Amino acid sequence: MSNSHNAYETQEKGTISICFVREALLVAKQRGIATDALLSQSGIDPTLLEAPQARISPRNYGALWLLLAETMDDEFFGMDAHPMKVGSFTLLCHTLIHSSTLEVALQRALRFFRLILDDITGTLTVDKEIADIRLQEKHGVARMFCYATFFVILHALSCWLVGRRIPILHANFRCDEPEYNEECRVLFCNHTRYNTSITSMGFDADYLALPVIQNERSMKEFLRGAPANFLVKYRNSDNMTAKIRRHLRNIPPEQWPNFEALAAHFFSTESTLRRRLDREGQSYQLIKDDLRRDLSIIYLSRPDAKVAEVALWLGFSEPSAFHRAFKNWTGVNPGKYHQSCLQATDPLARAAATYTLYSVTNH
Repeated sequence: MSNSHNAYETQEKGTISICFVREALLVAKQRGIATDALLSQSGIDPTLLEAPQARISPRNYGALWLLLAETMDDEFFGMDAHPMKVGSFTLLCHTLIHSSTLEVALQRALRFFRLILDDITGTLTVDKEIADIRLQEKHGVARMFCYATFFVILHALSCWLVGRRIPILHANFRCDEPEYNEECRVLFCNHTRYNTSITSMGFDADYLALPVIQNERSMKEFLRGAPANFLVKYRNSDNMTAKIRRHLRNIPPEQWPNFEALAAHFFSTESTLRRRLDREGQSYQLIKDDLRRDLSIIYLSRPDAKVAEVALWLGFSEPSAFHRAFKNWTGVNPGKYHQSCLQATDPLARAAATYTLYSVTNH
């Protein structure tokens, strides 16, 4: 499993809740598009939509994103009156890599979106050393997923352009708190609020002066991975939960430390570390369970995966115990999950190839 583990370390940082799949499909369903077929082509079992706790790999979500864009000819999931036609994101990247600084790139990106979208626009403001991207809606409060998609695209682009993660300091949304609020806190930051007077995302203004370091060559590599890693690569990594996950990812599961050793690693007492995790609504056991869940989902998405080997590597003494745990985590047994992934041979690569061909020939 060592090669798989290395692949996980370099390419995957977590899994994606099924709630984001349901949100992505909402407009397509309303338009009568055969979404079950798109899910199957993306390696996602359609029955997972009925399992609230289900999660999928970023690779499968990326395949769905690309297939939806191709089917709807809209890279914004049909959430605006004017479609963001396929190829728009590539054109945006071409525009931004020639910017001198992140501030210039963000201003260009926001102007680009004002030209492309009709119902939502964004502005960049700087106040007391905080840079704020503020959104305005043409027709009142929008869906949380609409705001989140806009911010995720801008944030991922910004981090990539300057070659480092930009911590989000606050995320405010005019809409009601969604049922998947905990996912949003991981996606953005702990200071995520709802029913606010304005929708905004803030970060340290010092980042605006950073130079853009990307070029045509690096952009091609970035586009091959986008948007599969948008929801995981640059998400909130500043809290203690994220730090512990990063630490554990470098260690085989059977060698994960006990709580005393973990506290010592972070130069903390057990009681202090426990209080910090309590404030984040977490415990060490929950973190370990969630990481085992994410690792199992990612490994079972691989064509060469064997359920028994994955169970053993994750530290389960009996395959039956792994079966029970996996079904509890995702709502489906590991064998069925693996089979659904096998139905789509390299779904992201296939979808990306179709998407890229479409972009090249039509733009």
